[in-house]
Amino acid sequence: QVQLVESGGGLVQAGGSLRLTCAASVRIFSTMGWFRQAPGKEREFVAAIMWSGGSPNYADSVKGRFTISRDNSKNTVYLQMNSLKPEDTAVYYCAVSSFPSSSTQQPRQYPYWGQGTQVTVSS
Repeated sequence: QVQLVESGGGLVQAGGSLRLTCAASVRIFSTMGWFRQAPGKEREFVAAIMWSGGSPNYADSVKGRFTISRDNSKNTVYLQMNSLKPEDTAVYYCAVSSFPSSSTQQPRQYPYWGQGTQVTVSS
């Protein structure tokens, strides 16, 4: 059973940075992704990265500001978030895809999820 634990969320002012970490209980030989969900909104794709660490894929809303990376030796995936905006406020989730491609952006394509970490960006 895959267990995912996110950390690194918090309260930050607009323009600031945060680094989210997702630690997996086992080695993940698949694409991993980050999603977010704001109150009253559907869960949305943020970024994904292949097992090899290549072909990172980003939502247009975060492109150029967020960077996804992974360290397979530590079973860990990261999300570096820079130039944060109030609209980035959400619960952020990491997930494991059942597909090898990082182009998978639908939540239903990710069978394993963490519990989420809150990110709040104040204006």
